[in-house]
Order: sequence, then C-alpha cells, then structure tokens
Amino acid sequence: MNKTLSLLIKAIARDAAICGSYKSYSSAALYVHWPYCKRRCTYCNFNKYIQKSVNHERMKQCLIKESQTLLQLSGVDKITSVFFGGGTPSLAQPETIKSFLESISKHISPHSQTEISMEVNPTGIEMDNLRVFKAAGVNRVSIGVQTLNTEALHILGRDHTVQESIKCLKMAKSLFPSHVSLDLIYGWPGQSLDMWLAELKEILQICDHHISLYQLTVERGTQLFKSIQENKLKLPDSDVTEDMYLQAVDLLDQNGFERYEVSNFAKEHCYSYHNLAYWTGVDYIGVGPGAHGRFTPRDKGQREARIQTLEPDNWMWEVENYSHATRKCIPLTMQDQLEELLSVGLRTKSGVTHFAWSKICPKRSIDDLLLHNQKVLFYIHKGLLVLDHRGLKPSSEGMNIIDSILPDLLIALQDANNTAIYNKNK
Repeated sequence: MNKTLSLLIKAIARDAAICGSYKSYSSAALYVHWPYCKRRCTYCNFNKYIQKSVNHERMKQCLIKESQTLLQLSGVDKITSVFFGGGTPSLAQPETIKSFLESISKHISPHSQTEISMEVNPTGIEMDNLRVFKAAGVNRVSIGVQTLNTEALHILGRDHTVQESIKCLKMAKSLFPSHVSLDLIYGWPGQSLDMWLAELKEILQICDHHISLYQLTVERGTQLFKSIQENKLKLPDSDVTEDMYLQAVDLLDQNGFERYEVSNFAKEHCYSYHNLAYWTGVDYIGVGPGAHGRFTPRDKGQREARIQTLEPDNWMWEVENYSHATRKCIPLTMQDQLEELLSVGLRTKSGVTHFAWSKICPKRSIDDLLLHNQKVLFYIHKGLLVLDHRGLKPSSEGMNIIDSILPDLLIALQDANNTAIYNKNK
C-alpha cells in the first residue's frame, strides 16, 4: 500500500475510532439522494423517477429537515464527506445544493477540506450549471460518461452525445482540477475487446485523475434485460469481459492509475474519500428517497442499517409529518458487521485492517476467526490473500478474482462463529 493511501486510511480510521454512542464527538459520511431523472436508461433499476414537474422548494426543505433529524439522532459532530447521488442530482437547482450545504455547515470543515461530490450527466443543461454548483460548495464531480461509442449510448438509453461528454470533461477539469472522476461501462452488447481498448485509450487522453470501470449488469425488469431475452441484443462472452477488465487494469497501470478498489482507479492519490468511508466500515448517513445508511444512534449501543422510504411523494409527506422517513431500521449483529466489512473491505487494495476489525470484534482477531479454515489458508498460501501486521488484504492477483474468493471467506466467518457459539454452550 502506498504511503498516501495508508495515511488516508488511518485518518478515516481515526475518525471512526471516536464514533459511537454516548460520546462527546463522532463523525460520519453523508449521502444525499436526488431521485429524479429526465429519462430512464435501459439498464437502470435504481430508485429513479421520471417526473415532468418537480417541486424543488419542497424537496429542498425536506432534504434539509431529514438531514437535521438524522444528524441529531446519530449524534454526529463532524461530516467527513458529502455525496450527492441519484437519480441525477445535477438536475437539482443549484440553490437546493447551496441551501443544503449551508444547513449542515456547522458539521463540516471549509469546503476546500471536506470532499463534497456530485454525480453529473454530461448534457448541455447540466454542463451550464457546473460553475454554479462549484459556487454552491461542490468541489468534486463524477461524470457519467459510460461510453464514447454513439451506438452504445443509444443501446444504454443515455441522453447525451459523445461530443457532450468530451466537452463536459474538459469543462469539469478546468473547474475542479484533479477532482474529476468519470464512469465507464464495459461489456455492452456488440462490444469487442479491441473496441473497448481503443475507447479506453481515447479516454486516457482527456480524463482527469479518477476513473471507475463497471461491467454492465443486466437487471431483471429493465428494458435491456427484455431486449436480451428476446435475442435482439447479445452480450459479449464472459471470457471476453474478463479480458476487458484485466487488460484495462494493465493499461491504466501503465498510464499511472492505481487500482485502489476493484472498480476504481486514481492517479496521483486522487482517491474518493467518500467511497473510502464505505469501504472501511465508517458510519454513513443516508438522506433522501430510498437512501441507505449505517450508523449507531446516540441513544442505542448497536449499529443499524437504515433505509429511507422509496417514493419521493411518500418520502416528502413522511418527512414533513415525522421529520424523517426511515422506512426500515435493521439492528446489525457483530456477524452482520464483520460480513459487511469483509465484503467491501477486501475489494480494496488496503483490505481490512486489524484496527477496523477490532472496532467491531475486540475479543477475537482476524487470525482467530479465519486462519483455521483450509480454504482461507489455501488463498494465503497461493498469494491471493496477504495477512500481515496491517490486516488482511488481497494481492494484485487476488483483486482480479476477489468476487470468487469472498463467498469462501464469508462461509469461513460463519463456521468460526458457529464453532464459537457451540463451544460457549458446551
């Protein structure tokens, strides 16, 4: 792990160490969900709504009200990062973003120090607002380029052009230098390995310091799923998409991009601080329709998974009447939390630290719970996993196949837990 990433992980862990119930100081990341889009992409099954008329003032007031309620409930004093996702948050009025950030300003450091990110679609309307969003407090943008292939944009149902993507990237780089990320999708119908590598090389000529690569996932119930089921479109074979990923990793490495998470690559240590909070098990608060959160309420001693009401109209009504719209609240056992930490942490280059593990399970170490399992020992022996004084992490080769390794680790964790319960009850 390079020194900068190590220091960043330690900083996040330091904030997390102070978190908890009945404490004078705690911190969390904050996710804000804007649920509206102009159109639904053919592959999308996210919590999005196409609505001709949006009551921006009502949404703004409800986002502010729910955030204040959940911040008070969580006992959070410091917000380490803010992420506006969706939906298409760049369709929100800049005044909404400005007012929201002002409402939580006592919890955040000056904007130059706290990462405040926004997802952006590269359309003309949203491009025109980039400068205004910066003035509102946004200091990092993640642009949904997805592809530089015109036919693929049509297949995916995107509402921007290749030319708009390039223009948006250039504009964003001038406004947010070193703080622009772009999303790319690979494995779309009709794409070949050569097409993908040519596209990635073109992207590398114009991108900034962060790239996220996502293999296309076809979700049941989407328009794309229907087209594939009806044999109107055909996805590349699995061995082709595997080569797409592995060769992309090599190409990005050759161009100075570090793979610090399976799908995320950064140049010159320009990581996403907000995403690192998710991956290292730090508390995060979800605000807005369908938003998810993980935190320990100040009046309880147990971390909870919280899900807000999905539909915007119902969500707003509940916020107006009850001050928040938490539809589901699930207490997380130690086992639940360790499983989550393994599932997300081992997708990162830094892995799961002994410190992060001990905050959840102070009495039994990673070694105690995993090292008696033959499959885990096999992965370590083969050099796919590394266990050292920092913790458990994947090797570069292990990151390539971590999705096939994780199920065995989760089974090993469950077996160790069952053995511990059995021995306790003997």
